[in-house]
Amino acid sequence: MLKNVVAVLLEGVHPFELGVVCEVFGIDRSDEGLPVYDFAVASAETPTLGTRCGFTVSTPHGLERLEEADLIAVPAGDTYATREYPPELLDALRRAVARGTRVLSVCSGVFVLGAAGLLEGRRCAVHWRHADALGRRFPRAVVEPDVLYVDEDPVITSAGTAAGIDACLHIVRKEQGPEVANRIARRMVVPPHRDGGQAQYVERPLPRSQCDTVAEVLVWMERHLDGEVTVEQLAARAHMSPRTFARRFQQETGTTPYRWILRQRVLLAQELLERTDETMDAIADRTGFGTAAALRHQFGRALGTTPAAYRRTFRGPEAA
Repeated sequence: MLKNVVAVLLEGVHPFELGVVCEVFGIDRSDEGLPVYDFAVASAETPTLGTRCGFTVSTPHGLERLEEADLIAVPAGDTYATREYPPELLDALRRAVARGTRVLSVCSGVFVLGAAGLLEGRRCAVHWRHADALGRRFPRAVVEPDVLYVDEDPVITSAGTAAGIDACLHIVRKEQGPEVANRIARRMVVPPHRDGGQAQYVERPLPRSQCDTVAEVLVWMERHLDGEVTVEQLAARAHMSPRTFARRFQQETGTTPYRWILRQRVLLAQELLERTDETMDAIADRTGFGTAAALRHQFGRALGTTPAAYRRTFRGPEAA
């Protein structure tokens, strides 16, 4: 269970990336019935650290605070791509992962995880400007240069700035379910969910009328998750050829129609498992998976657990 969260800082930390972690995990939202995390900011160096914006950050916590954490976040910072790191910090991160603690990097914080040996053989994300440098410095890391975040549990890595919000909300969704994550997102006035595989940016901006056309198709897709949907059908609704539609869809959403609708089906299944007593067959039918076996397969691929286990976690044993 996610309760204890620590953001660990080095000299030159970026305030926005630190603020992302503080906003998601450091705000008391108990008045809305949302979880309250035991949150702290810890320094890996001196008690007072400089930021890239010219002001300082002070904290009474050192590396000892990491020993209690369920999640350790490493925000981005200046020179993180090239500097060396305190051996004590790297040892603390390795011990944390060994005992089952999750670690999260935001943007260039991933270089710290790499120095601790936590990226070897793992897929990882970083801001696209740092992708080549990350690959050169840690050649055994599998760098995904254009995605928002990568979940290689217990190591979660995210790209720059706002992608850190997506990764934080992904962790909340994974631990406490989509309803909690969506309510936190609503308080933050950010999209409730962007899949980690979405592109960090689109190659070229598109006229508003074209985006509006695809947006209408997205609404239609979300209302018809229980049926078979083909690219040809979607293209016809958008008054485009299938090839043009597929290209526009990728540019505007950062993913393919198949991956988009699959993710929405899994999200709907999560909601039904949390809120209803419907059978697995009924949920499979409503979400377009067709059979309980197909639901289990796709649910497991997306979330690493079974629908029954998910229901037990978020509704209690009696609901299963």
